[in-house]
Amino acid sequence: MVKITETELIKGCKKNNPKVQRQLYEMYSGRMLAICRRYIKHTDEAEEIMVNGFLKVFDKIEQFKSEGSFEGWIKKIMVFEALNHLRKQKMVFVEIEAAQYNENIDYSNAQTHLEVQDLMNLLDELPAGYRTVFNLYAIEGYSHQEIAEMLQISESTSKSQLSRARVHLQKKVGDLNENLKLQYGK
Repeated sequence: MVKITETELIKGCKKNNPKVQRQLYEMYSGRMLAICRRYIKHTDEAEEIMVNGFLKVFDKIEQFKSEGSFEGWIKKIMVFEALNHLRKQKMVFVEIEAAQYNENIDYSNAQTHLEVQDLMNLLDELPAGYRTVFNLYAIEGYSHQEIAEMLQISESTSKSQLSRARVHLQKKVGDLNENLKLQYGK
């Protein structure tokens, strides 16, 4: 298959050219599946969300005005598709008082050489609310105000979910470190 430029991909998709749409899908599907997978625990569900996201990309391609990154635009669609899926599942967010969580987390015990799959497994262990806020804040770079608007929760709930996610991940990384020390005697 002949490699075409991003501009040609966009033009071809705007003309509903199936070959170009296929090439766009093949070019970005791996990265977009990884994004969906960060939010959705099961790979088959994440794949379904990714496919739905690409259908939305093809349907809404006219809305892309070449302002900013095309990949970023696709990524945003994938994130919103994942969030819509989680909303339909009635994801629960537990609000806690600000005094109950601490923004200053001690990461000194979290020194390990984790593989990507180890991190994915740790993220999978997080409750859906924690995982979603953690991804939106720590990976996607949204502010707590933006997260609150997207998820229709309060900013304090977003902050508490992130704090709890961090504490949970810190504990799990510490546990992994202890297991490695026991296993390898380090």
